[in-house]
Amino acid sequence: MSQIQLWTTVFIVLSFGVYMVIAWRSRVRETEGFYVAGHGVPTVANGAAIGADWMSAASFISMAGLIAFLGYDGSIYLMGWTGGYVLLALLLAPYLRKWGKFTVPEFVGDRYSEPVRSLAAVAAILISFTYVVGQMNGGGIVFSRFLNIDIAYGVMIAAVIIFVYAVLGGMKSITWTQVAQYTVLITAYLIPAVAVAQVMTGIPVPQVSFGQILNGLNELSAQLGLEVFTDPFTSRPMVDIFLVTMALMIGTAGLPHVIIRFYTTRTVRGSRYSAFWALFFIALLYTTAPAVGAFTKFNLLEGVNGTATDDLPAWVDNWAATGLVTVNGNADVINSVSNDPAAGADLTVNNDILVLASPEIAGLPAPIVGLVAAGGMAAAMSTAAGLLLVISSAASHDLYFRYFRKTAGDRERLMVGRIAMAAAIVVAVVAGINPPAFVAQVVAFAFGMAAASFFPAIVLGIFWKRCNAVGAGAGMAAGLVLTVGYMLYTLEVFGLQANDHVLGISPEGIGAVGAVVNVLVAVVVSKMTAPPSRYITEMVEGIRYPAKRLEPAEEGGR
Repeated sequence: MSQIQLWTTVFIVLSFGVYMVIAWRSRVRETEGFYVAGHGVPTVANGAAIGADWMSAASFISMAGLIAFLGYDGSIYLMGWTGGYVLLALLLAPYLRKWGKFTVPEFVGDRYSEPVRSLAAVAAILISFTYVVGQMNGGGIVFSRFLNIDIAYGVMIAAVIIFVYAVLGGMKSITWTQVAQYTVLITAYLIPAVAVAQVMTGIPVPQVSFGQILNGLNELSAQLGLEVFTDPFTSRPMVDIFLVTMALMIGTAGLPHVIIRFYTTRTVRGSRYSAFWALFFIALLYTTAPAVGAFTKFNLLEGVNGTATDDLPAWVDNWAATGLVTVNGNADVINSVSNDPAAGADLTVNNDILVLASPEIAGLPAPIVGLVAAGGMAAAMSTAAGLLLVISSAASHDLYFRYFRKTAGDRERLMVGRIAMAAAIVVAVVAGINPPAFVAQVVAFAFGMAAASFFPAIVLGIFWKRCNAVGAGAGMAAGLVLTVGYMLYTLEVFGLQANDHVLGISPEGIGAVGAVVNVLVAVVVSKMTAPPSRYITEMVEGIRYPAKRLEPAEEGGR
């Protein structure tokens, strides 16, 4: 066993052991504890858990890699995801926490109608499935490289661990496990970033020092056939940059697995303070990611530029074994590098390896390499657990309990939720082994679906009393159908042939268009049909104004 494998095994076994102990000590037997942790999570802990839930495998593993190859255009992920979190924290989270309950579809059902609730539950399952595929694939990549096993087996191992601790304690277990996972992932992200910054620039603050290498990085990129790192709009047209950023932003504010985290605090005030702490915890990684992308790309290109294929650095052979790095068999010397297998470059490097490979590329010691691997697993598992809980709650609480067994008790509802979680994991494993794109791109598709479905329905539900059930349902259906249909049209999935983008709009950006369609349809249909009942309008006022108190609906009041 190599030093890297040894240290990776040590860190993963230790961290997984901590997660399992927390899960066992946090196990629950009632639905309130399973779905919202009994509304009893302290503010700072909830902020750390939100941070872990937020910073998925896409953030930890893939985002810096995309920034490395997209350069300036990769800022869409930074602007979209961070801006969207601020939008969620300030615009929606406090109102939803005041309303209470368990799930986002439950709010939609109370605000509009039961049929719209069912549509929201289906949308939540679809979005969460898409999102969790990226997390499973990210976990498989970590296991594949550092433990020398096939990606398929890595995905399965990650799925089993997630299932055990998510099923034991639901949201309560997931919350405290995510606090531990945040600690692991942020430590694993910052230590190598600080070390590389010190080695390359003499300044151990990556957010400040990475600017010193940009001129050299631009020159290396040009020599190896890549776009200049700091030039804008080289990989995407300007309109798509705008649409992808908007889709990620408003999709963030509509993600059910993030919104549900604000239900777990003790008070509405706690929800607001959780948002502050979460933004602080998220900023630690997000302000470091551009530096990680720039440093890693510089070290990568400098290490291979003009190098004979027989003399490439050891990390190339290590990652080539996973199939995520490929050396062109016809090349004697590396004169071109790409992240696109179809480009025919001398060296092809998958976006998703750059953060995980950065310590090896920079020549850092084996313990740091193992720590980064443990951090990647923590990021993938923390988000996957929250997504599986959304799928579980939508299936059991919003569908089964409402339509099949209204008399079901806590024990039966928990059993159905756990069965739904098991089924979701099986499907996620199959899709995670063969994802349709890079981890961050798969996640971006989920954000687009959330942007086109949940965000308009929630915003209109809180801030426009005239929006009715027919309008909201029609808007959600129109936005979601347009978005998913366009994704299927432009992606090579399910045996379908990929088609050219329409008007330069990528499948990651179509969610912004879907959101606009959702709002237009909802407004037009609501204006053409009867307004909501008085009870509904009073409920909306009760959510928006602190002086108002929500009263239970009288029989037939809706």
